Amino acid sequence: MRFVYMFICVALASFVLGATDGPARAEIANREGWVVMPTSHGYVGLVDRVSEAARNNGLGVVSRASATVGAKKLLNMTIPGNMVIGLYHPNFAVRMLDASIAAGIEAPIRVYITENSNGTATLSYKTPSSVFAPYMDEGGSALAELAKELDALFAAVAKDAAGQ
Repeated sequence: MRFVYMFICVALASFVLGATDGPARAEIANREGWVVMPTSHGYVGLVDRVSEAARNNGLGVVSRASATVGAKKLLNMTIPGNMVIGLYHPNFAVRMLDASIAAGIEAPIRVYITENSNGTATLSYKTPSSVFAPYMDEGGSALAELAKELDALFAAVAKDAAGQ
């Protein structure tokens, strides 16, 4: 089964890359509920800056996922840098779960770092208010208050990481 999965991944990647003459480098577009911050930092530098900014603002790095790393390790392919970093803190988790058990599927809240064609990187994230919107009927004012607090905290992390 694993072989079949890897074969499908390689075949799909080969088709996509062959059809586009190389990895696509589309910039992240603004969309409802998102914050998109182009930066002057390179991809690796911005990854480091996000981790540092999270720590400086009282959040922990809970998870990291990168198609760039996976493609290199498993497919021996080089694609533009991208990484999803999950940020949270147990205090927020407890408050979130007190308000809505279902909202727990959304934790940690993620930021997305993407490499741009000019060598810089963009920091993007869905605002916590947007992430938790589907759970507001259940979570009420406690979840709304937490989301508002996290909106400000994620804005501070993004501003610090981007150097703005």
